[in-house]
Amino acid sequence: MSDWKYQPARDLDLPRDQRLLSIRRESGLLATCAQAAWWTAAHGYLACAHRLKIIGREHLPTAAPFVLVANHASHLDVFCLASALPLRLRERLLPIAAGDVFFQTHAHARLSSWLLNALPMWRHNCGPHALKELRTRLVEEPCGYVLFPEGTRSRDGELGEFKAGAGMLVAGTPAPVVPCYIEGAHAAWPPARRWPRPGAVRLHVGKPLRFDDLPNRRASWREVVEQLDRAVRDLREQAQSPSQA
Repeated sequence: MSDWKYQPARDLDLPRDQRLLSIRRESGLLATCAQAAWWTAAHGYLACAHRLKIIGREHLPTAAPFVLVANHASHLDVFCLASALPLRLRERLLPIAAGDVFFQTHAHARLSSWLLNALPMWRHNCGPHALKELRTRLVEEPCGYVLFPEGTRSRDGELGEFKAGAGMLVAGTPAPVVPCYIEGAHAAWPPARRWPRPGAVRLHVGKPLRFDDLPNRRASWREVVEQLDRAVRDLREQAQSPSQA
């Protein structure tokens, strides 16, 4: 049996206020308990109000590291993805959230970090150092990320263009990337509505993709994004086929 090794928290050297806005942030005991309660409540809500059905559950990860990639049309999306995971993996889950939306005020930052365990990604000021740090954390911690490659919620429910950041994050890493398509979330909670309304939601989970054999460079990033885009669109087509109705 290997010897236990003490590792200080990654955010130990940061002032308290800066921890909330840092991708190095780690949850303490109180935050971990709050997240467990929140995800349990979200799971119950989705089961009752949206009759969440998971298709392809066998493709979900069983251990970290991993990345869940999906279309993004509603604030329900991250709850659907987290609820699909077993409890032991939910505490390792770190949704990558838009910093200018979920961390724009101190109150937003506290809610996003304490309840969702989200890490901020600043869409207009995201340098390569941030992605490098996320890559390292994904493998070394290890943990799981929720990533929406479109970068923002779709206003009409249609799939948008996938951004290169997804490729920069996973190319050359051993983490399996699980493509997902969320059906019905846009109708249940479109961006124009303040609160969700009842409506059936389905989560379609595809076979994991691996990119550990790809070098971490621009050509590989494009290849990763193209494969992920194709996988999510294939799941959408399957969801819309008569056999899935």
